[in-house]
Amino acid sequence: QEQLVESGGGLVQAGGSLRLSCAASVRTFIDYVLGWFRQAPEMERVFVGSISRNGVVESYADSVKGRFTISRDNAKNTVYLQMNSLKPEDTAVYYCAAGTFSGRNFYTPRTPTEYRYWGQGTQVTVSS
Repeated sequence: QEQLVESGGGLVQAGGSLRLSCAASVRTFIDYVLGWFRQAPEMERVFVGSISRNGVVESYADSVKGRFTISRDNAKNTVYLQMNSLKPEDTAVYYCAAGTFSGRNFYTPRTPTEYRYWGQGTQVTVSS
């Protein structure tokens, strides 16, 4: 049973940093593309970033490019989201997601429907 568990959320002042972690219980971690999404109250879930199966390609939403970095540790079955220079508009529940795309080692999907497995989310609140 595949399972994703996020951690690392919290309250931070604008300009601060947080690092989110997502521990994945999956059969073969390297088979999965990993993504981060966020959802603010009464808003749709939107793409933040994703990293390819081989870890070579990263993709980011324009709103976080240059501030957020996604990485993966295949030895620990964990994906991270380092968030720097946080802004109040980054406030949301952050979700990690995983999906398998056989043979597509450099693929970094950006739409929620392409991901099969989801974590329960972790709240990030940025105060002004």
